[in-house]
Amino acid sequence: MFVNGLKTVSLAGVVLLNTVMVEVAFTPVAAALPASSSTEIIAQNNILASGLFMTVEQDHPTEGTARIINENGKRYLEFDGAFTTAQGPDVNVILHRNSSIPVNLKEGEYITLASLQSFDGSQRYLLPDDLDISQYKSVGIWCREFNVTFGYASL
Repeated sequence: MFVNGLKTVSLAGVVLLNTVMVEVAFTPVAAALPASSSTEIIAQNNILASGLFMTVEQDHPTEGTARIINENGKRYLEFDGAFTTAQGPDVNVILHRNSSIPVNLKEGEYITLASLQSFDGSQRYLLPDDLDISQYKSVGIWCREFNVTFGYASL
């Protein structure tokens, strides 16, 4: 519409514009997250166990969060982005039968999952399908060469 040479907007146009703006303003946040964040939100709904790392050997500080998740029928052990541990030779990720892990391990109390992928940051380990995770109460970071536990997280 034009009035005195100026373009005007009808009331219906203002209501339509406001409706569109309201719909955009209330778009769910998850839809706007990057794919990695969406994956993390989905994974949080499938957490089977989790715990914070504690340092065992003071010269080998370890921190961050460990969690076991179920995703698409597979179970994974994940360390978050805040994970960090001291460097050493032959460092492994283990599952231990007790909720706390001593400095030195005894055979039969643990299983080795894998060599540690990285001393810092998020990482993921596939758990064997036949592994009964109810038999293990903690995850540990362990140096096989010197039989020294750097840290563990009770699950």
